Amino acid sequence: MKIEIYTTQTCPFCHAAKDLLRAKAVAFDEIDVVDPAMRAAMSARADGRTSVPQIFINGTHIGGCDDLYMLEETGKLGALLADDTATDA
Repeated sequence: MKIEIYTTQTCPFCHAAKDLLRAKAVAFDEIDVVDPAMRAAMSARADGRTSVPQIFINGTHIGGCDDLYMLEETGKLGALLADDTATDA
């Protein structure tokens, strides 16, 4: 499984999303988008979204912090995290 989260250091929503992923005991790659080129790359992957965080699980765009917590509240996050068909997207 590969989890990528695009963040900035001062974003409270980024911290909340990372806290949830840590509580689930999953590893993730954090990509700081303070560099405009990194933010542009994130936006291109995230269907034009420019806000952070933007989260990808196995190459699939999950969305932001609210989307991640919604998956958790509806019981769908565990299934996504249990899927071991990791991709290198």
